[in-house]
Amino acid sequence: MAGKLQFSLVSPEREVFSGLVDQVDAPGVEGDFGVLADHAPFMTALREGVVTVIDGAQRRRFQVQGGFADVTPAGLTILAEQASELAEA
Repeated sequence: MAGKLQFSLVSPEREVFSGLVDQVDAPGVEGDFGVLADHAPFMTALREGVVTVIDGAQRRRFQVQGGFADVTPAGLTILAEQASELAEA
């Protein structure tokens, strides 16, 4: 079984989400991307869109309005200009 990814989603007002998850999918300016544990480091700008956080069978979705994603050996941090959780459909 693969390890967990440490993920933090931060807006200027507060930390919107922080925890260990299986995968995060995000809207990069050059296209959507997914991050798993032990992903190669990179940094990219984000466009407006939805960040999907996957942990087992659970999925949480957050609307973001720009910002940056930084993948390091420690995990993924998204610094969003604005971020809010979307209601379950």
